[in-house]
Amino acid sequence: MSKRALPRKRPVLLLVTLFLVLGFLGTTLVSYQVSRKAIRESILTQELPLTSDNVYSEILKDLVRPLFVGSMMASNTFLRDWVLEGERDKSQLMRYLSEVMVRYGAFTSFFVSDKSRNYYHPSGVVKQVNQLENRDAWYYRVRAMRDPYEINVDPDLANRDLLTIFINYRVNDFDGNFIGATGVGLTVDAVRTAISHHQERFGRRISFVDLQGRILLSADDAGQKENNIHFIEGLRELAPTILSQKTGSYEYELYGKTRLLNVRYIQELKWFLFVEKTEDSALVGIRRTLYVNLAVCFAVTILVVCITGLALTRYQRRMEEMATRDKLTGLLNRQTLDVLFQQAISLALRANEPLVVILADLDHFKAVNDKYGHMVGDQVLKLTAASLRQQLRSSDTVCRWGGEEFLMILKNCDADAGAALSEKLRAALVDDPELSALVPGGISASFGVTQLIPGECVETLVGRADTALYAAKQAGRNCVKTA
Repeated sequence: MSKRALPRKRPVLLLVTLFLVLGFLGTTLVSYQVSRKAIRESILTQELPLTSDNVYSEILKDLVRPLFVGSMMASNTFLRDWVLEGERDKSQLMRYLSEVMVRYGAFTSFFVSDKSRNYYHPSGVVKQVNQLENRDAWYYRVRAMRDPYEINVDPDLANRDLLTIFINYRVNDFDGNFIGATGVGLTVDAVRTAISHHQERFGRRISFVDLQGRILLSADDAGQKENNIHFIEGLRELAPTILSQKTGSYEYELYGKTRLLNVRYIQELKWFLFVEKTEDSALVGIRRTLYVNLAVCFAVTILVVCITGLALTRYQRRMEEMATRDKLTGLLNRQTLDVLFQQAISLALRANEPLVVILADLDHFKAVNDKYGHMVGDQVLKLTAASLRQQLRSSDTVCRWGGEEFLMILKNCDADAGAALSEKLRAALVDDPELSALVPGGISASFGVTQLIPGECVETLVGRADTALYAAKQAGRNCVKTA
């Protein structure tokens, strides 16, 4: 199967590589051929969006990760069970919130119970939320909203009122009823530092704007006169279009300089990402950006091709395993053994070595299924397979031949040695503590042993092993017979 499947992987990889290379090279070469007259349009339609994508992917690690942490907390079984059981041991929840902070690097973590109105923090119960207090309005807003979460910027009561970006998640019980709000928080200063780092790295001005046009975060907002794009020169005319279209490229005049702006709406945060640069710096860096884009394109191409190749290889291996292995026991299946049988016989005859076949059948297995259920029966089969594999040599072959039957092929082994090994296998099953614990009285098996006679076919060889097995059953089971 592997040899037939491998050639199919190469055309897929070639097509993926071809499409990626043609797509990336086509876009980059078209950009390179743009004349100076079209530089502004090139930046607005290509460079800034690409930069926005890079910034977006980088900023995700700083801002969007808390969203997934909050989502994990909101769906956490322990948290919901703890609330539904009456919020008895508060130290358990405090440890949980503390572990969330440490493990995920959050500035704060919290949970507010809808039943007790307690505001839980790693340090303890901070307060009880009150509908009459303005600073608790966020909780009742979350309680009433339809969306699973919200992001807001508020002072953190539990941390000296430091300005904090909170990710507030609704927590529902197992029937979908609201039972509280949970989430994590990041300090505004920490996020602002991260934005400053990305701004310096990419050479662009980066800021975040909410749906009302308020500038929530930027690296240099401390000295900014206006905090809403509706009031900034040049942007005030574009503000309605930006906020309605949500994604696009624009240009405007500010302090006598033309600024090129790309806007991207981040659905996870419900914020706009603004990435902008002045036209003068764009003219200087256009060629350098081209080389950077080429490097990024080739890196992405190599990465995608490698990932695709790995995925196809893993898929092929999985398909091969499914085709050759018994799903329950992990042993070779009967179809695979048909091929290995012929190979083993040919090698034994060519090397003039003996070859033994052992056929084993679990005694009274139907009674186990009837009395203890099929799940116990399946576990018995698994443990039996593991016991057989443990006792056999690495050169021996074992497969699941039928329902509770197992067939073994022993290379360079005669009938006497096969019978001795069968007795060892039989004793190991009887003495297996796991099987004894699973089925009171333990599990036993009957074994039929036969040796290959030169010139006979597989069917005859297995038939003689089956005859020996039948003789073992007639002799009272839990014994070994040789044909």
